[in-house]
Amino acid sequence: MASSPDKTTGQYHSTKGTVVETIGNIFPTNLTGATTWQQSGKEEHASGEAEYKAAQAKGYVEGTADRVEGKKDSVVGALMGDKTQQAQGNLQHDKGQAQQEINK
Repeated sequence: MASSPDKTTGQYHSTKGTVVETIGNIFPTNLTGATTWQQSGKEEHASGEAEYKAAQAKGYVEGTADRVEGKKDSVVGALMGDKTQQAQGNLQHDKGQAQQEINK
Protein backbone atom coordinates (compact mmCIF):
# COMPACT_ATOMS: atom_id res chain seq x y z
CA MET A 1 0.00 0.00 0.00
CA ALA A 2 1.21 3.52 -0.76
CA SER A 3 2.36 5.83 2.02
CA SER A 4 -0.85 7.80 1.70
CA PRO A 5 -4.07 5.92 1.03
CA ASP A 6 -5.66 6.59 -2.34
CA LYS A 7 -9.21 5.71 -3.38
CA THR A 8 -8.28 5.17 -7.03
CA THR A 9 -5.43 2.74 -6.40
CA GLY A 10 -7.46 1.02 -3.71
CA GLN A 11 -10.32 0.45 -6.15
CA TYR A 12 -7.86 -0.76 -8.81
CA HIS A 13 -6.28 -3.35 -6.50
CA SER A 14 -9.67 -4.46 -5.22
CA THR A 15 -10.90 -5.07 -8.76
CA LYS A 16 -7.65 -6.67 -9.91
CA GLY A 17 -7.71 -8.99 -6.91
CA THR A 18 -11.24 -10.07 -7.75
CA VAL A 19 -10.20 -10.82 -11.36
CA VAL A 20 -7.15 -12.84 -10.25
CA GLU A 21 -9.24 -14.78 -7.73
CA THR A 22 -11.88 -15.50 -10.39
CA ILE A 23 -9.22 -16.86 -12.75
CA GLY A 24 -8.01 -19.07 -9.92
CA ASN A 25 -11.57 -20.31 -9.38
CA ILE A 26 -12.15 -21.10 -13.08
CA PHE A 27 -9.09 -23.21 -13.81
CA PRO A 28 -8.27 -26.47 -12.01
CA THR A 29 -5.38 -26.34 -9.58
CA ASN A 30 -3.27 -28.84 -11.50
CA LEU A 31 -3.26 -26.71 -14.68
CA THR A 32 -2.36 -23.26 -13.39
CA GLY A 33 -1.60 -23.46 -9.71
CA ALA A 34 -5.04 -21.91 -9.20
CA THR A 35 -4.91 -22.17 -5.43
CA THR A 36 -2.09 -19.63 -5.48
CA TRP A 37 -4.10 -17.38 -7.82
CA GLN A 38 -7.15 -17.64 -5.57
CA GLN A 39 -5.20 -16.72 -2.45
CA SER A 40 -3.24 -13.96 -4.19
CA GLY A 41 -6.47 -12.50 -5.58
CA LYS A 42 -8.20 -12.57 -2.20
CA GLU A 43 -5.24 -10.84 -0.56
CA GLU A 44 -4.97 -8.12 -3.22
CA HIS A 45 -8.73 -7.52 -3.10
CA ALA A 46 -8.64 -7.18 0.70
CA SER A 47 -5.64 -4.86 0.52
CA GLY A 48 -7.37 -2.71 -2.10
CA GLU A 49 -10.55 -2.49 -0.05
CA ALA A 50 -8.56 -1.50 3.05
CA GLU A 51 -6.71 1.23 1.14
CA TYR A 52 -9.96 2.57 -0.33
CA LYS A 53 -11.61 2.72 3.10
CA ALA A 54 -8.54 4.37 4.65
CA ALA A 55 -8.53 7.03 1.92
CA GLN A 56 -12.25 7.54 2.41
CA ALA A 57 -11.82 8.03 6.17
CA LYS A 58 -8.90 10.40 5.62
CA GLY A 59 -10.97 12.47 3.18
CA TYR A 60 -13.89 12.63 5.62
CA VAL A 61 -11.64 13.81 8.46
CA GLU A 62 -10.05 16.45 6.21
CA GLY A 63 -13.54 17.62 5.23
CA THR A 64 -14.48 17.92 8.90
CA ALA A 65 -11.39 20.02 9.60
CA ASP A 66 -12.21 22.31 6.65
CA ARG A 67 -15.78 22.74 7.86
CA VAL A 68 -14.68 23.68 11.39
CA GLU A 69 -11.95 26.06 10.20
CA GLY A 70 -14.30 27.60 7.63
CA LYS A 71 -17.06 28.13 10.18
CA LYS A 72 -14.60 29.79 12.57
CA ASP A 73 -13.31 32.13 9.85
CA SER A 74 -16.84 32.95 8.75
CA VAL A 75 -17.96 33.84 12.28
CA VAL A 76 -14.82 35.87 13.04
CA GLY A 77 -15.19 37.68 9.71
CA ALA A 78 -18.83 38.48 10.46
CA LEU A 79 -18.01 39.75 13.95
CA MET A 80 -15.12 41.90 12.68
CA GLY A 81 -17.02 43.19 9.68
CA ASP A 82 -14.52 41.52 7.32
CA LYS A 83 -16.69 40.38 4.42
CA THR A 84 -13.72 38.81 2.61
CA GLN A 85 -12.81 36.60 5.58
CA GLN A 86 -16.47 35.72 6.06
CA ALA A 87 -16.85 34.74 2.40
CA GLN A 88 -13.62 32.72 2.41
CA GLY A 89 -14.76 30.96 5.58
CA ASN A 90 -18.09 30.09 3.99
CA LEU A 91 -16.30 28.69 0.92
CA GLN A 92 -13.97 26.58 3.04
CA HIS A 93 -16.92 25.31 5.09
CA ASP A 94 -18.82 24.36 1.93
CA LYS A 95 -15.72 22.66 0.46
CA GLY A 96 -15.36 20.62 3.65
CA GLN A 97 -19.03 19.66 3.58
CA ALA A 98 -18.70 18.49 -0.04
CA GLN A 99 -15.59 16.47 0.83
CA GLN A 100 -17.47 14.79 3.68
CA GLU A 101 -20.37 13.91 1.36
CA ILE A 102 -18.02 12.36 -1.20
CA ASN A 103 -16.34 10.26 1.49
CA LYS A 104 -19.38 8.96 3.40
